[in-house]
Formats: sequence, C-alpha cells, structure tokens
Amino acid sequence: MSTQSKSYLTPEQYLEIERKAEFKSEYYQGEMFAMAGASWAHSQIVANAVRELGNQLRGGPCQPVTSETRVCVTPAGLYTYPDVLVVCGEPQFVDSKPDTLLNPTVIIEVLSESTEAYDRGRKFELYRPLKSLAEYVMISSLSVRSERYTRQADGNWIFCEKIGLEDTLDLKSIDCHLRLADLYERVDFTRS
Repeated sequence: MSTQSKSYLTPEQYLEIERKAEFKSEYYQGEMFAMAGASWAHSQIVANAVRELGNQLRGGPCQPVTSETRVCVTPAGLYTYPDVLVVCGEPQFVDSKPDTLLNPTVIIEVLSESTEAYDRGRKFELYRPLKSLAEYVMISSLSVRSERYTRQADGNWIFCEKIGLEDTLDLKSIDCHLRLADLYERVDFTRS
C-alpha cells in the first residue's frame, strides 16, 4: 500500500500561478484555495463601503482599495483578498509587481454564511500580526450588524458592535465615520 504525499507550493510559485489565473485563489501554508462568488447583498455592501471611504479619504494620505488587491500576511504565510482595505501612506508590496500589499491600515470583511466562521476566527487570528493593521471590521451581509476591532498601544484589541441603521461605524485610525444606513443602502436581505 502506498500513500501519495501532498505537494506544497512556495509563495513564489503561488504568485506565479495566481498572476496568470482567470479566477482568484487564496494561499495559506503551501496550499491554494479557490474563492467562492459573492451574493448580491455582499457586493452592494462592498461597493457602498468603498464609495463612502473614498469620499471621506479624498485628498488625504489614505485610500480605499477593493478586493482585487491581494494582501500578504507574514509570517503566517497567508495571501488573501480582503473585501475592502485601506492603506495609508506609501503602499508596500511583496515584490516589484504592485498587486500584493504588505501594509494595510484597515481591513474590512463582509460576512456571508460560508465565510463568517473563518473571517471571525482563524482569518482574524492570522491578520493580527500585521504591524500596520490598526482596525479590523466585519460587516454582515445577512442582517444590519458591524463589528470593529481596534488595536490598542499594548497590542490588545478592543471590540465595538453596531446593529442599527441609525448607528455609525467610527474608524478612528483613518478618521472616517460610516453610517450603517449608507453601508446598507439599497441592500435587500431577501435577495441574498
């Protein structure tokens, strides 16, 4: 009886494959994982968040970026595509190609049924060592709810939850204030 060993990719091999691929895949510790498509509500929330952040950050040192930009989380070995991220100052990239960011200030993940447990647990655990990361935000695509974790000077994270359309999500690290009514504009949960 023989057992077949699993072959693992180096980060460089992953990037070579990913840069030519038609569909996005994430990478973690030598393995590639295909990404699933997003629901209509998920896509609307992402678009609303990018629009609101872009309007508030215009002309300043920070800029929002969509999920087309990959983030490299070292030393965890994770390469992933956050739904929305904000980078402040000069973007730093993993190599000469400006497609894999090393220094996000804010990461926003829009939660869905299939990703919620991972985004709340292991993914946030892997994001935390990023020295540049000041805030991690999760926005539900199933109900009106946002959760923000803010890094403190001692390295601990403070949690804040907002659950009403009248609430505002305050991103202190970038001085942005996102009304949940704006993030959920035109979102119809029955179409998810």
